[in-house]
Amino acid sequence: MTERMDKEVNIVCAPAGIIAVERPGRGIASLSDAGFENILLDFSLCCPPEELENIGKRRHAGECGEEIIKEKGKWTGNDRNSGLEADGFLEKMGKMTFSLMEQCSKSGIQIKIAYAPYLPRDYKLSNLNGLLALLAKESIRLCGRAGCKYIVVRPLFAGIPDEDIWSINKGYYMELASLAQEYEEQILLENQCRDRNGHLVRGICAEIYEAACWVDSLNEALGGERFGFCMDVGTCNLCGLNMYEFISGLGERLKAVELRDCDGNNENALLPFTSVNNGQAQTDWLGLVRGLRELGFAGEMIINMKDTLFAFPPFLRPGLLKWTKDIADYFKWQIGMENVLKKYPSRVLFGAGNMCRNYMKCYGEKYPPLYTCDNDSSIWGTVFCGLEVKEPQSLKELPKDCAVFICNVCYEEIRAQMQSMGIRNPIECFNDEYMPSYYFDRLEMKNL
Repeated sequence: MTERMDKEVNIVCAPAGIIAVERPGRGIASLSDAGFENILLDFSLCCPPEELENIGKRRHAGECGEEIIKEKGKWTGNDRNSGLEADGFLEKMGKMTFSLMEQCSKSGIQIKIAYAPYLPRDYKLSNLNGLLALLAKESIRLCGRAGCKYIVVRPLFAGIPDEDIWSINKGYYMELASLAQEYEEQILLENQCRDRNGHLVRGICAEIYEAACWVDSLNEALGGERFGFCMDVGTCNLCGLNMYEFISGLGERLKAVELRDCDGNNENALLPFTSVNNGQAQTDWLGLVRGLRELGFAGEMIINMKDTLFAFPPFLRPGLLKWTKDIADYFKWQIGMENVLKKYPSRVLFGAGNMCRNYMKCYGEKYPPLYTCDNDSSIWGTVFCGLEVKEPQSLKELPKDCAVFICNVCYEEIRAQMQSMGIRNPIECFNDEYMPSYYFDRLEMKNL
């Protein structure tokens, strides 16, 4: 936890719906204009799951022989046919990576995390696992060339009996880890759902115990921290997982989070807060933010809203990207709230109302303020929630390293007020929308 204190969430934009694989320049420029500084290197753009599935269907129909990947429940990686079929994909992957690197360099955008190709959830045959292994290895190599720190590699599942899932994947991941180690990359596992008769149910690493056990067992086998975890929020929603508990159980294993909204029934990648029913969000954003804030999460936060982007006319997408960046910044602010509180040796509050009351309920003991101040002169000199209420002029006497936390939704007005007073102390904004607990009654307050 200490290591994360001075770090922040790193916002990463998924490229689907923004970047044209063969001509990424315009999409990169749009990302830069929207304020994004990081992009996901998504190899599924040049190795689409549907194209991989078509290869598997041709193999099964007899156009190609089938590979052998299972020998007494162990991963062997043998594949007689994947090398030739992989050539076209490998060429596309290389071209996309180097073109993306060139354009990102021009725009000052970084590539810190990648995503290896994967199969559709409902694919049933084992005849593509060897091809996936080849593509995963090339993804790791290109990831290293791009300077990525992490790569997400989904586990193998197609055509593998349940009793062999772990043993085959252990061999698979160990083989990949030896290559990832050369490039100083960390492989991230991801929670999965699986298709059962057209319904998406919990799959590999969807249970917290299994997810933690897989990461720990692989790291123990390698004698180092070569594996971590990427939590897919959409999959959590589809599987009905308690996100707060999932995050708490993963702890420091959690290196990345993929933010995507969905309705809990269909696997979509929607802009957060856009999947609603009768005015209610279909994703448990409260549990997500609470869990990540409590953990002190400071990893990669991937924003994936490809289905929302595809639904918008291209002319409107640049504007949507700017709105998406605002939403990403909002999550970053909410998740990092407690990290901001703890980085200052002392603090005071501005506002003696509902938000101040919620602050004292949740953080008053852990991060006690010196006092609070308020623009309402009628309450100066009184005590509110155990804090003396002072006039704003008292802020001029604060030590330089004491931060002022605004506990009022009129953030910009109060910030401008303090700046006009000549206050040079750090000014931060507190918010009580995603608190561990609340007061359910609201105080009637005067206007600012």
